[in-house]
Amino acid sequence: MAGIEEVAKLAGVSTATVSRALSGNGSVSESTKLKVELAADQLGYVVSSNASSLASGRTRNIGVVVPFLNRWFFSTVLEGAQQALLRDGYDVTLYNLAGNGSERQSVFEHFLLRQRVDAVIAISLELTGDEVSRLHRLKKPLVGVGGPIPGVRTLAVDDTAVARLATAHLISLGHRRIGHIGGVLELDVDFHLPTNRRVGYEAALADAGIPVDPALFRPADFTIQGGYQAAKQLLGSPYGRPSAIYAASDEMAIGAILAAKDLGLNVPRDVSIIGIDGHDLAEFFGLSTVAQFPRAQGEKAVQMLMEELHPERNYPVQPSVALPYELVVRSSTATPAPE
Repeated sequence: MAGIEEVAKLAGVSTATVSRALSGNGSVSESTKLKVELAADQLGYVVSSNASSLASGRTRNIGVVVPFLNRWFFSTVLEGAQQALLRDGYDVTLYNLAGNGSERQSVFEHFLLRQRVDAVIAISLELTGDEVSRLHRLKKPLVGVGGPIPGVRTLAVDDTAVARLATAHLISLGHRRIGHIGGVLELDVDFHLPTNRRVGYEAALADAGIPVDPALFRPADFTIQGGYQAAKQLLGSPYGRPSAIYAASDEMAIGAILAAKDLGLNVPRDVSIIGIDGHDLAEFFGLSTVAQFPRAQGEKAVQMLMEELHPERNYPVQPSVALPYELVVRSSTATPAPE
């Protein structure tokens, strides 16, 4: 197998230039980088990851920490991040914190501190001051996705505004009796997403002069099954079913559509349903939603990390970013049927 010296000779540059060009560490012109890459391809030269790590102090590996892997939103943010890292020549080490609190403690007190990663992306985790300071002491760049973290550059959607928009859409169609499928108490931890999405719902009602009716709220677990069960309770209520349902996630909204069908109701003639996320299945179900582009969130998180890991590329370093969202109207919402 060819060595770095042969690549340098064929490309007409020094071995140090070859190292910089193939590792991405240091300044090399695009024309020189192309010459080196062509020479390496011709000779079948592959950079040793161990040698590169020793020379640069970098592992070209990013740690990504998520609370769940079996939820569409988290896996989709992760997919966007992983693809962006792959394009930049980085590997991913994934830490799934589902389970009891001991996993989280082990990750932040041991695994991430063993110099195995160059930087960390925390998805939907409200990091403690101690967790942040541990990483900062080791000079590991850190980006959070999901909400504000003191001392950390973050990406966040305004969950209250998103919920307000979804509810306001139903109100604009003429609905007054609007049910809400939100999160169970156990999920109201990091960034208080279920609470914020309920606050937005109630704020939209207040804006329209509609009183909040606690009987129109049902908690669920952000899954299709959970949304199905909650919607059955709302739609089968002896106190009168709502004419519309706002669910705090698309998966719960899809569950509500299925529940309405099983109860012999037509969506949207008998009940309008809207969710939040922009789920891959939303279009298939004709679901109106407020899209929050999770793949793009993962890609943006990587971009922010690269700004810190590669200052030589002269990226403009961005502060924390408010993420975009968009109302997407489909066939699951319509004006209420005349009484």
